[in-house]
Amino acid sequence: MLTTDKPTNPKADRVVLYHIGWQQFNNLLKDLGNNRSARIAYDQGTLEIMTPLPEHEYFKERISDTIKDAADILDLDFECLGSSTWKREIKQAGVEPDNCFYFQNEPLIRGKLTFDLNQDPPPDLALEIDLTSKSLDRLPIYARLGVPEIWCYDSGKLKIYQLEKETYIETEKSFIFPALNIKEIPRLIESYRELGRHTFRKAVREWVKEQIMI
Repeated sequence: MLTTDKPTNPKADRVVLYHIGWQQFNNLLKDLGNNRSARIAYDQGTLEIMTPLPEHEYFKERISDTIKDAADILDLDFECLGSSTWKREIKQAGVEPDNCFYFQNEPLIRGKLTFDLNQDPPPDLALEIDLTSKSLDRLPIYARLGVPEIWCYDSGKLKIYQLEKETYIETEKSFIFPALNIKEIPRLIESYRELGRHTFRKAVREWVKEQIMI
């Protein structure tokens, strides 16, 4: 029997479906198609479909800009795969992050256009915005997919979670950017919110250089 919940939080439009089998989940993905703004999360029969609002997308873009610019300054190879669908049937888990990146495992997936988590490593970093507006807890899903690090932005704070023995532990430092104070990023975004994206990205690069004393 399929049952649904209606959205109650004004930060996003969403619907939650229950008792969805794996094949139903895959059929829904096909029906939704790739050219959509809605994002999904699947956890052992429960499926959430969410359409983010502009505030959500704003912070996703600014934090993603920070990650990319920091990687450039630190001379790190990376791959950004946006809201790609990551899933494993054996784990009954699937998710589309707000953004995701390969860093440590970038050489293993370089040039690939299709992925299978039964063979390929998961992204090294996933970004989630406004977790409180999402009905389905995504951390257990990411844990079963084996994503090593997650950044969660919510209500002006950026938290870092790292996978330890199939559970996420909140930490102060990022494995990927150990020299950077990642939790300063929301303050940086707010300081330049009315000054334009180009000015913000220049500020990010200076912020990174100051911390690593280039």
